[in-house]
Amino acid sequence: MALPTLVVLTVALAWIVSYGVTQVRVVDAARETARAAARADTAVDAASLGRRVAPRGARVSVSAGPETVVARVSATVRGPGGVFARLGPVTVSSEAVAAAEPTW
Repeated sequence: MALPTLVVLTVALAWIVSYGVTQVRVVDAARETARAAARADTAVDAASLGRRVAPRGARVSVSAGPETVVARVSATVRGPGGVFARLGPVTVSSEAVAAAEPTW
């Protein structure tokens, strides 16, 4: 009885760690994207930089206003399956705002 419980607990902990790592990568990608867009990089270049930092399959968007730049990144964390198949995928997201740097 103890061994199946330990296996389930190990799988659950591995999924929680995967969720946390994905969240950190999404936050980093949003921050990098906002910084790049604030430096007057094009939205395409900034989003490309964010995709390099973000987890595979993440969605990256950039919107620029007159004084600020907003970057949004979201990614899906797939469940481990098996006993946890009912959990389904979870979406994590982050938003970063940066002040647009003046262009000379």
